[in-house]
Amino acid sequence: MRLCQFWWRTLIFSTQHNPPEFVELIMTSLTMALLVSWEFTHNWPYLVLSSSFAIGAAVSMWIREMIRPSAHPRVVQVLALLLFIYSFYALADVAPYVHL
Repeated sequence: MRLCQFWWRTLIFSTQHNPPEFVELIMTSLTMALLVSWEFTHNWPYLVLSSSFAIGAAVSMWIREMIRPSAHPRVVQVLALLLFIYSFYALADVAPYVHL
């Protein structure tokens, strides 16, 4: 029970002291979860939603770094760039599903 209380308090602490980073963490986690579900089902909406979460998280990271730089700005920039690259490849993979 103590372990659960520790994790719960840590979660509450992080949401209160750094809300943008917490939202980015949630968006990045949803990106990975939707990518895994797309791998199993191959339903294109999962991939589109995953790439849109990745774009949103990357834009949020870059804006947060411009407003208030963190202790490790290079790591955040590289992660944002990787999320952009993933989302563009994912959207390119969705192109055959679109019927005009």
